[in-house]
Amino acid sequence: MLAQARKMFYRARGYYAGTLNGEPFRLDPYHSKFWRKASTGAWEPETFAVLDQFLSQDRDYLDIGAWIGPTVLYGARKARHVWCFEPDPTAYRHLAWNLDLNDVHNVSAFGVALSDQFGVARMASVRGEPGDSTSSLLHDGAHGSDALTIAWHQFASINDLSGVSLVKMDIEGAEFFVLPTLAAWLREHRPALFLSLHAPLLPEAERRDRVAGLLEALDFYPSLSDDKMQPLKPAELLKPEWLNRYSTILLQ
Repeated sequence: MLAQARKMFYRARGYYAGTLNGEPFRLDPYHSKFWRKASTGAWEPETFAVLDQFLSQDRDYLDIGAWIGPTVLYGARKARHVWCFEPDPTAYRHLAWNLDLNDVHNVSAFGVALSDQFGVARMASVRGEPGDSTSSLLHDGAHGSDALTIAWHQFASINDLSGVSLVKMDIEGAEFFVLPTLAAWLREHRPALFLSLHAPLLPEAERRDRVAGLLEALDFYPSLSDDKMQPLKPAELLKPEWLNRYSTILLQ
């Protein structure tokens, strides 16, 4: 009853007052459970450590897979400009709401999916709940929605992205066909890349080859580490204990 009363209060007020890595924000009241967890510091502290290290007021941030905006809101306080993508319409609606609640003006948010071509694709969440952070182009269930897709070269050709110092990509398995399309641009500009790998979403027989192919496409990065910035060797990511779980790596 108390939890329900709190939710009703936040929704009547119009926002949840929380913090992200110590920074105060007004946050949408429909995700108060998540924002409460984030406010305690229990949600991905290693992600905020990476944002702190690689973002600055004279450089830009590219967030591919923004969800409802925790990394976008925080990144907007740290970076000169934020470019972000979130194709799930439910998540995007809350992302836009959170940007409005905090009067953020240095974020360009796009409700489209980066893909390997321009078009329309079906996407759905792994758990079946719209906007729950697991929506992926790998899933096309009846509960899903259509997403406009754009190819990386189409986006990069009309925007000056030369100032990007950090790229975060968390797109629920679509990284295996989207990231190679960014490889030439990444090689040229060399931003740090904070990449979530979702190998368990692939057929088991394909996992090793798909991860190996991704690492080969990114072999121009001299440094590889885990999400806590501890050094890793590429061969470790091809072992079963890595292929059978979700993981995040940092390339720089």
